[in-house]
Amino acid sequence: MAPYAGSTLQAPDGRPDKRMTEDDVVAQLSSGMTIGIGGWGSRRKPMSLVRAIARSELTDLTIVCYGGPEVGILSALGKVRRVMYGFVSLDSIPLEPHFRQARQQGTIEVVELDEGAFYLGLLAAAHRVPFYPTRAGLGSDMMLINPDLATVTSPYPGVDGVHEELVAIPAFELDASLIHMNRADAAGNGQFLGPDLYFDDLFAKAAAATYLSCEKVVDTGTLLEEGSLHTLKIPRIFVDGVVESPRGAHFTECPPDYGRDEAFQKAYAATARDPEAWRAFVERWLEAPSHAEYLKRLDAQGTDG
Repeated sequence: MAPYAGSTLQAPDGRPDKRMTEDDVVAQLSSGMTIGIGGWGSRRKPMSLVRAIARSELTDLTIVCYGGPEVGILSALGKVRRVMYGFVSLDSIPLEPHFRQARQQGTIEVVELDEGAFYLGLLAAAHRVPFYPTRAGLGSDMMLINPDLATVTSPYPGVDGVHEELVAIPAFELDASLIHMNRADAAGNGQFLGPDLYFDDLFAKAAAATYLSCEKVVDTGTLLEEGSLHTLKIPRIFVDGVVESPRGAHFTECPPDYGRDEAFQKAYAATARDPEAWRAFVERWLEAPSHAEYLKRLDAQGTDG
């Protein structure tokens, strides 16, 4: 499929062509925005877009995520003011070390929710309601560390006639979401081929604008050649831009296209203990001027897993 010059053009089949580059996406973002980032821990993260943010002038961001290396990288670079999360992990490394450092040093603000409460914040935003009620968090430290969380009284009595008190998880207000899929077409229909969608569909629906990177842009008619209808979970009406980014989730995993690059991840994690190693990592990997150059350097080093 030949590239088109911009998202306002039409593909031959009449659908809008939304293809962009990573830098085109960053140009749509502004300092101070609240940005949702899909994936799960160190799994199918939109890392080529994260690296584009890393080399940009963007600052004062709020990141909303089931967190992984995007939180550590952007926090360590001073791009982040606040993080809202259900967890922040590299999976094989339980706690993201640059995130740990940022928390211990107090350089970021945090909103910690349990995984279920975080899901409800996404769901409320996707469904365009102000909050979702839940019992989760009642009597727990989640309420203590988030004093702004409110409770509501159910308008309906239970079987015992009592109007139950519930936690009201507010809808996340996302200016933009970034997600990574295995395949997409130029119009923005996204397809996952791995074992789990995670909650990328909710990130796409919850945000004012969504930018989708993918391993490969394919013709719409071929999307079912690798997966069933079940794998087509990102409708184009929720996508504002598509970036073809092979190995765009590296160093996180993106099965079945590739697994996690554990050697690279381990080397990244070690930089949290060594300022000189961190500066070298930033220069080599985060200041690469494009995703193509990042891949060139990766192939030259021979660390791609």
